[in-house]
Amino acid sequence: MMTISIIGTGAIGSAIARLLVNAGLPVSIANSRGPQSLTELANELGPLARPVTAQEASRADMVFLAVNWSKLPEAVRDLGPWDGRIVVDTNNPIEAPLFQPVDLHGVPSSQVVAQLLPGAHVVKAFNHLLAALLSDPAAEGGKRVLFYSGEHAASKERVAALIADLGFYGIDLGGVQQGLLAQFPGGPLPALNLVKHG
Repeated sequence: MMTISIIGTGAIGSAIARLLVNAGLPVSIANSRGPQSLTELANELGPLARPVTAQEASRADMVFLAVNWSKLPEAVRDLGPWDGRIVVDTNNPIEAPLFQPVDLHGVPSSQVVAQLLPGAHVVKAFNHLLAALLSDPAAEGGKRVLFYSGEHAASKERVAALIADLGFYGIDLGGVQQGLLAQFPGGPLPALNLVKHG
């Protein structure tokens, strides 16, 4: 069985953790403050969620990265080697709480993330919806749409399968460059709450 972890337990990371345990999938959760700081969240999520160190979390088959943009380099600096493991990049180049955009000069944010994680297969996903919408895959009698993109086909297929298992409808945008469509700010797709019927 594929092991799944989340590094970062803010609004997006916590929403993804809830999705996973609600689907009956075990998940390891980590943040920069250590496992003891996650007791309350783990108790809320139940026995399928296990607090671990970031180093432990980085060894899962699929690692969700949900860390504030400016803290990403520090958060992943001592992690790895990644050895072809899948990293789901849920980040956008903005700074909360002011939501100040970071100018990447047209470079896709996932490309920047991939450079921080040599050897990882980075798939951009779970980044275009607000946490409140992300927490519920069902909407208006259909399935909420999630976009994903990346350069490694087999890794994208595994992320797509998980998206489906969680109850969403996944749409493959293509490679890293096409992922700009769902990047916030700048892309036309962020915050679009699309629903697939039938």
